[in-house]
Amino acid sequence: MKKNEKIKNNELCELRDFLILWSTQSVSQLGSSITAFALTLWLYEKTGSSLSTAALTICSYAPYVLMSIFAGALTDRLDKRKTMLGCDLFAVICTIMVLVLFRTNGLAVWHLYLLNGISGLMNTVQQPASEVAMTLIIPQKYYQKTSGLRSLSRSLISILNPLLATALYSLAGLNLVIGVDIGSFVVAFVALLFFIRIPENRCEKREKVLTLAKEGFVFLKENPLIMTLILFMSGVNLVASAFDAVLPGYVLPNPKGGSTVLGIVTSCAGIAMIMGSLLVSVLPKPKNRVSVIYWTMLVSLSVENFMLAFSREPILWCMGQIVGWILVPIMSANLDVILRTTIPVHLQGRVYACRNTFQFFTIPIGLFLGGFMVDEVCEPFMVTYGNLFILEKFFGVGKGSGAALMMFILGVSGSLICIIMGKKLKQYQYEEK
Repeated sequence: MKKNEKIKNNELCELRDFLILWSTQSVSQLGSSITAFALTLWLYEKTGSSLSTAALTICSYAPYVLMSIFAGALTDRLDKRKTMLGCDLFAVICTIMVLVLFRTNGLAVWHLYLLNGISGLMNTVQQPASEVAMTLIIPQKYYQKTSGLRSLSRSLISILNPLLATALYSLAGLNLVIGVDIGSFVVAFVALLFFIRIPENRCEKREKVLTLAKEGFVFLKENPLIMTLILFMSGVNLVASAFDAVLPGYVLPNPKGGSTVLGIVTSCAGIAMIMGSLLVSVLPKPKNRVSVIYWTMLVSLSVENFMLAFSREPILWCMGQIVGWILVPIMSANLDVILRTTIPVHLQGRVYACRNTFQFFTIPIGLFLGGFMVDEVCEPFMVTYGNLFILEKFFGVGKGSGAALMMFILGVSGSLICIIMGKKLKQYQYEEK
């Protein structure tokens, strides 16, 4: 017993900085997610448009995709801790501006788009800095375990953020929501400023940013397995982000839906991710991490979309979310191990930044396509042809039936992406160091 306690104490000592950073940043991310969800509800109330609400996230991701390559190279030259502190500070200023505009009755839709774009730009620099910081403070033997913990926190955020956002927004509107967000920022900022030490990564700081960015591209070009995995995940993100844009337009107008049901359905994704995170922490090392990534995404993208497309009951929507998301932490942990063990630490900032561009550029595209297809294609199509027996039987009638049709299209698209990219992934072998 004493030996086990000693081992646990050693682990806590070795993971002290990670545990503080992980827990406090998770609190801050929860606050930001609550605000984002509440703003989605506020915007849907004003516009009733899936595309308008999707545009909020598009504005966050657009600078992230466009500037990630240069931001990652810049991150490799800068102090990681100071970079994270500065970016967090700018982001909270944007949140405070939203509160001021709302309190003075001056908040307009374009304000949200602009401020989300600025917050997205800050995240562009902060994210690669955070990834490198995690690598620097986590011993390699704990990579899979800590990846499971990070998936666990993301899962908890997915569960709590829609429930808390809906409750706080119903209770006191955006005032209380943003107040909670600012409080969570203070917790994370103070912890990073005073209690966490991040070792400095050795880097040739006099190199030009463009030179460093080019090195990230060169590394990916010379490592086709990593590049193929990134492109595979970009396809996954295209379908997943389109799903995110479609979901509010599917649940909110449904007679059995509404904002509360949307919060519950969204939370089920977080519950599933907690279950998946717990699985990751106890599962043995797989024989083939690449195959795990492929099969988990094939099941996730196909089953979830088809279940929601053909069902009309909230309980089935929740079950679809659980099936779709329970495998995501398993995929994420295996991908995380492959990246961290393959990419040298001194290159991780610029390589992760290039990864962000290639892997996440499809997210704003998917969000736009999802919202556009529901508003301009699928809903009008169902208004015209929805009385046909086969369409009515599969996708229902009325507003929301077009979103159900779009879910079916996403299920087919996701399955095809996985099958096509899976054949390419079989060409490569990964040997864990």
